Amino acid sequence: MLTRLLIMVWTALMGAVLGYGWAAWRGWRDPEWGALVGALVLSSLLWLLEFSRGLRWLRWLQKGDLTDELRLGGLWAEVAYRTRRLLQREQRQGAQAEQQLRNFLAAIQASPNGVILLDAQGLIQWCNLTAAQQLGIDPQRDLGQRIGLLLRDPGFTAYMQSAEPTQAIIMQGRTHRADRPVRISLQRHPYGEGQQMLLTRDITAVEQAEAMRRDFVANVSHEIRTPLTVLSGFVETLQTLELDEATRSQYLGLMAEQAGRMQSLVEDLLQLSRLEDSPLPDLHDAWKLLPWVESATREAQALSAPLFRGATPQQIRSVVEPALREAEILGDARELHSALSNLLSNAVRYTPAGGVIELHVMGAPEGGLLLQVRDSGPGIASEHLPRLTERFYRVDRSRSRETGGTGLGLAIVKHVMQRHQGELRVESSLGEGSRFSLWLPASRWRVAAPATAEPPQSHP
Repeated sequence: MLTRLLIMVWTALMGAVLGYGWAAWRGWRDPEWGALVGALVLSSLLWLLEFSRGLRWLRWLQKGDLTDELRLGGLWAEVAYRTRRLLQREQRQGAQAEQQLRNFLAAIQASPNGVILLDAQGLIQWCNLTAAQQLGIDPQRDLGQRIGLLLRDPGFTAYMQSAEPTQAIIMQGRTHRADRPVRISLQRHPYGEGQQMLLTRDITAVEQAEAMRRDFVANVSHEIRTPLTVLSGFVETLQTLELDEATRSQYLGLMAEQAGRMQSLVEDLLQLSRLEDSPLPDLHDAWKLLPWVESATREAQALSAPLFRGATPQQIRSVVEPALREAEILGDARELHSALSNLLSNAVRYTPAGGVIELHVMGAPEGGLLLQVRDSGPGIASEHLPRLTERFYRVDRSRSRETGGTGLGLAIVKHVMQRHQGELRVESSLGEGSRFSLWLPASRWRVAAPATAEPPQSHP
């Protein structure tokens, strides 16, 4: 600034000197007027030059292109340089703030919880995809719409009208169905000047887990209480009454039966616990398919014999496709044997005397291996099929207790198949029998030797 002031003073002095000399040469009576005119002319030229530079600086500012380097001289060069640096710093800060905002919105988009931002009038300003999917909101089309017009739930309306938000409310999700419930927790949080943020969370799995926990505790208590009551009654009888040997033997037999029932329940519970906590089965453990199928068939026949003594026996047989007779299974032999035995024992218990039970081993249409247990029992109504693998779920409780089931067999089968990347499939209709299938993927079996073309073998 001092330099610029000195330049202006020097320019005025030079103008004065030149004007004075020119006036004296021209013979002016008062050459001082020439000095004044010379000083004004040079000073005006200097100011016009600075004015033109200022106009160029203003046009550069209006253009807003910081990549265009403005070349000015004098004072305006310093002004342009400092302005350019200031604008570049502001531009960098703005880009950083914009990137931080994008990162923040991307993080909210990736959140498993839903987020909806409302203005003071309850209009949607922004929502992430999670909230849109949970509540059926279009994140683009519904911007600026009133939230109360989109969610016509009386509980939600009352919740939004309350002065102070308290606990979260529970609503039905967009995809809620009677056979497949979806439960959404929603809570609002005021912020800013009358604005509100709604947080949503899918609690379907949490509620189902809590319901399963309650049912599990209740069912275990019920299953153990019944045999314990019987045992306690017999023990009290034996302690207080004099009984003949036959009655005493009968009571002890019934006590042993109830003790065995509790032992089976405890063993099934322990097996479920082991399946949930142990590592996945190794793919390097291989064992022959055919001996395994024959062994499971013999066990089912042994179970059937005492149940239907004196009546028409059940027909239990296995059929293995010729191409699979040399197949080997890769996985935990004990777990898979338990799964297949559970299916066969269920078929034996629920198939009447003279019925037919078949174990078919075949290639699955979509690939993999299929072990299918077919029976000619009473069948299962369609409403029960989705819940068959729940722990302690029974279609007919009285029938299950008569046959000695614990209600955990199909839950064990489901866990075993999941651990082998397989699947338990159930097909049944009332009066038409049932088909329970174990599907194993291609990675869980192999053919050890070339298949031979021979008819299916039946093992009565």
